[in-house]
Amino acid sequence: MPANRVVQGRMVTAKKLAEIIEDGSVMETEAIEDADRDCPDCGENVIKVTYMPSVTELVTGYKCQECDWRDADRN
Repeated sequence: MPANRVVQGRMVTAKKLAEIIEDGSVMETEAIEDADRDCPDCGENVIKVTYMPSVTELVTGYKCQECDWRDADRN
């Protein structure tokens, strides 16, 4: 099972993190990982999760653990 992480004061699963980034439901997720980068808005730690928002798409999403900043790398 993927490890849960604290995001903006709440414990989230990989699936919940992906849903926050995507602003909607997702199909499959991988484990949450450290993104080895700082948030461009507040400078805090960024985590990442790879997920499938649909059958044909694989996305890596990034989310600051402290503020609302989020991003996704879509090809």
